[in-house]
Amino acid sequence: MTAPYRYKIYKIAKRNSDKKRTIAHPSKELKFIQREITEYLTDKLPVHECAFAYKKGSSIKTNAQVHLHTKYLLKMDFENFFPSITPRLFFSKLRLANIDLTADDKVLLENILFFKSKRNSNLRLSIGAPSSPLISNFVMYFWDIEVQEICSKIGVNYTRYADDLTFSTNNKDVLFDIPDMLENVLPKYSLGRIRINHEKTVFSSKGHNRHVTGITLTNDNKLSIGRERKRKISAMIHHFINGKLSTDECNKLVGLLAFAKNIEPS
Repeated sequence: MTAPYRYKIYKIAKRNSDKKRTIAHPSKELKFIQREITEYLTDKLPVHECAFAYKKGSSIKTNAQVHLHTKYLLKMDFENFFPSITPRLFFSKLRLANIDLTADDKVLLENILFFKSKRNSNLRLSIGAPSSPLISNFVMYFWDIEVQEICSKIGVNYTRYADDLTFSTNNKDVLFDIPDMLENVLPKYSLGRIRINHEKTVFSSKGHNRHVTGITLTNDNKLSIGRERKRKISAMIHHFINGKLSTDECNKLVGLLAFAKNIEPS
C-alpha cells in the first residue's frame, strides 16, 4: 500500500525556537479518505472533557477560562507530540476502550492514518492530516482521566490543548510536585513513546505575566489579548488610516480585530 508515502513533506520554523517542525500534508485523495474515517470514528473514540483542542465548542479561550481565579500556574508540554504517536500506541488504546479490530482493519488504519517520512522509517502520526487531531486526543484519553483525577484530589485545575498542558491552583507549592507525578504516570499510557519537553516547563504566579494558549490572564481575573497585541493592532490601524497597509496586512488586521473581540468583547 502506497498511502503512507503520499504526503508532501516540508519544514516550518517552530514558534520562539530555532528548531524546525516537520509537516506531512496528505495528497488530496488520501485526505478525503482520512476525513471520511474521522467522521466515522468521531462518535466512537472517547475524548476527555479536559482536552480542549480540536473539539466543537472548545477553543484556546475556553481552555484559558478554566485557569481564571487562580494564583499559581504551571505550563508544560510534550516533545514531538504527533510524530511520537504510532499505530501500536493507537491500537493499545483501542483495546483499552474495548474496540476490537480485525487484522485487516489494523493494516488498513495504520496505512491510511499514519505516514512514513522515508522508506525504512516507522509509521507515525503526521502534523497535517485531518485525522491526526482526533487520533491524538483519543490516544491521550486514559492519561487525561488519571491526571484529572490526581489533580482534582489536590485542588488543581488541569487542561490539555493538544500538547500544551496547563495546571492552576490557589494552593501554594502544590504545583511543584506535578512534573514528577507526570513522569511517573506517562510511561503507563504512552508505551515510552511520548515524553515531556522539560525546556518548556514554566511556573508563574499572580503578579507576573501569565499566559495560557496565547491568552493573557490578568490580575483582576479576566482574559486579555495582552499589551503587545494591542500595540500591534493600534499601529496597524494607524497605518490603515494613512493608507500604508497592504492588502495582506489589512486581512491580518481584520483577523486580529476578530480575535480581540472574541477574547475581550468589551
